[in-house]
Amino acid sequence: MKHTREFEIAFVGLKPGEHEFIYTITDSFFENFEKPEFDNAHIEVKMKMDKKQGCFLLKFYINGKVNIMCDRCGDDYEMTLWDEFELLVKQIDDTEVAKKSEDDAEVAYIARSESILDVSTWIYEFIILSVPIQHIHPDDEEGKSTCNPVVLDFLNKQNNETTPKVWEDLNKLKN
Repeated sequence: MKHTREFEIAFVGLKPGEHEFIYTITDSFFENFEKPEFDNAHIEVKMKMDKKQGCFLLKFYINGKVNIMCDRCGDDYEMTLWDEFELLVKQIDDTEVAKKSEDDAEVAYIARSESILDVSTWIYEFIILSVPIQHIHPDDEEGKSTCNPVVLDFLNKQNNETTPKVWEDLNKLKN
């Protein structure tokens, strides 16, 4: 994995209280991770960090657009992403970090000896979690699908041809 300092926060020199960081995420960011199912990413991640004694409360705000393939028609379309995530990062003794890291997904642990917080992996995970499971073109103002009309016609034709046969066969079982 290529190392980048853009996502490293040297928290030792920061005063207690709230701090804000803004990251612009494009396709080049994802070169360091497993390739996502989208491309042409233009995402802004605003992260607020509340530094307290021995812990940090991180709030991530995801806002942007990506190109993704429609599950229904197969055409690409621009999907808007927006989401919020919170993560508590606790500083603990070095020997306990490995054991504690697997306990709770909403709490991350770092060793007290650490002086830098790398947020790139969390940003990646939160962007991936912002993408809905189902990717379908949004409807227009009139409530009609904006999917490829040729594909929709084909799907409707296939559905109409097979649906009556399925019900006929099920009715035979019923009788």
